[in-house]
Amino acid sequence: MNQNSRDKEPSLERGIQNHWYLVSSHGAVLFFIAVNPECTIRQIADEMALTQRTVWGLIGDLRRAGMLNVRRDGRRHHYTVNLEAPFRHPILTDLTLRSVLGAVVARKPGERRSSHRKLA
Repeated sequence: MNQNSRDKEPSLERGIQNHWYLVSSHGAVLFFIAVNPECTIRQIADEMALTQRTVWGLIGDLRRAGMLNVRRDGRRHHYTVNLEAPFRHPILTDLTLRSVLGAVVARKPGERRSSHRKLA
C-alpha cells in the first residue's frame, strides 16, 4: 500500500461511519418515537431529515405491524410505542419491543433530550 492509499483510508472510513446506522429507517423512526413520545410526523421528518411522505409511509408500516399506538387530537396524530408488540426479526423471535426499547421509554423526558445532545 502506498502513501496516497494510506492517506485516503481514514477519510474513507469516516465517510462510511457517518453514512450507515445499526437499524433500518423503520427502526430509526421507532426509536425516535420512543425517545419523543407524542411527537408528530412533521417533528419526526424535521429531526430525521426525511420527507413527511416518507415518514408517513414508515409509520403506516409500523402501525400495521402493531408497533405504534396512535392518538388523534383534532387534525393531528400523536404516536407512542406499543411495548408489547413483538420485535420483528427473523432470528430474535421471542422478544417484545419492551426488551429492546423499555429502558429508553422509561427514562424521564429531560433525560431523553439531554442524552441525545451528548451523542451529537
